[in-house]
Amino acid sequence: MVDEIYTVAAALCSVKEGEEPLLRMLCQAAEGALLRQEEKLPEICRESFLCAAGCMAAADLLDSRTGGSGVERFAAGDVSVTLQGTDAAASRLRQQAKRLLAPYCGQDGFAFLGVRG
Repeated sequence: MVDEIYTVAAALCSVKEGEEPLLRMLCQAAEGALLRQEEKLPEICRESFLCAAGCMAAADLLDSRTGGSGVERFAAGDVSVTLQGTDAAASRLRQQAKRLLAPYCGQDGFAFLGVRG
């Protein structure tokens, strides 16, 4: 399954020369991390699993390119934080991975709270 995850991840992050071995390891790690969450995921949602693992691996590769620093600019007055482009992209990829698997992991993003009247 790592080869399929690699294909997704490579398409998402434009793999540069010399990054292939790292991305393959990141794909294997993403697959393992998702399988630890829910072992039966590939059986019930193969396409979503492959896309989510690919998103996670691509996000990790993007993080490795920037050194994981993340913050490009920070201001204290009227608090303003600007993330580097690749870090923002990595964050969006991780959010997408969570959304892809949420229906299969019991995380639908909805919470109902009762309020006494």
